[in-house]
Amino acid sequence: MQIAYGSDRGKNRKVNEDYVSWFANRAKQPLLLLCDGMGGHRAGDVASEMAVSHMGEAWKLTEFRDCEQVSRWLLDTIQKVNRLIFQKSLDYADLDGMGTTLVAATYVDRELVIAHVGDSRAYLYRNYQLKQLTEDHSLVYELVKSGEITVDEARKHPQKNVVTRSVGTRETIQVDLTSMPLATEDLLILCTDGLSNMIEEDQIRDILKDWSSLDDKVETLINAANDAGGLDNISLILAAFSDREEG
Repeated sequence: MQIAYGSDRGKNRKVNEDYVSWFANRAKQPLLLLCDGMGGHRAGDVASEMAVSHMGEAWKLTEFRDCEQVSRWLLDTIQKVNRLIFQKSLDYADLDGMGTTLVAATYVDRELVIAHVGDSRAYLYRNYQLKQLTEDHSLVYELVKSGEITVDEARKHPQKNVVTRSVGTRETIQVDLTSMPLATEDLLILCTDGLSNMIEEDQIRDILKDWSSLDDKVETLINAANDAGGLDNISLILAAFSDREEG
């Protein structure tokens, strides 16, 4: 699996509260992690970095035989990280109310597993088509699902940044899990809403379709979000799967 990632403050924010990275475990299985912190002051960036670093360090000590094992680990570890962040927000007044979205992705035996909380997204690019794999845990997504507003209206809605789930804001958290078989030439993208709110999925697809390197794709996507206004921090991670992979 080839991996590239990037993060940018954007044009409108003084601090980058996103955090993105990836880690390999004892079996050389990769864990991709992306978080979008929230809470104002300096709290958002603390929450996102805590989530990624704690999950990543725990991942390094593991190895998994199957999808069920890794799914249980993701659910358990996200709950542990949630409690750590929640407790820290109680212990320090300047971190009160902090939280973060989270998307975690890995694969075992050619099976992709994704865990997520919040409105950061996972997409799969396959056969020139881009498919969103996660459902946003957000107010506007609930309004879209109920038919009260359209997808286009959701992009411009004044409450588009209101999330209904986040890591670290409550003592326990509900985590969504998604799994699916991987195919040769699949391309996975995890991104914060600083990307998905700024550029259309058609534009993301066209950039992924280009024959450029993964690093160039990351740079082009960040530049496109900034060119569209750069209203939020912009972060993403790309992973390309080939038929030479073992998992």
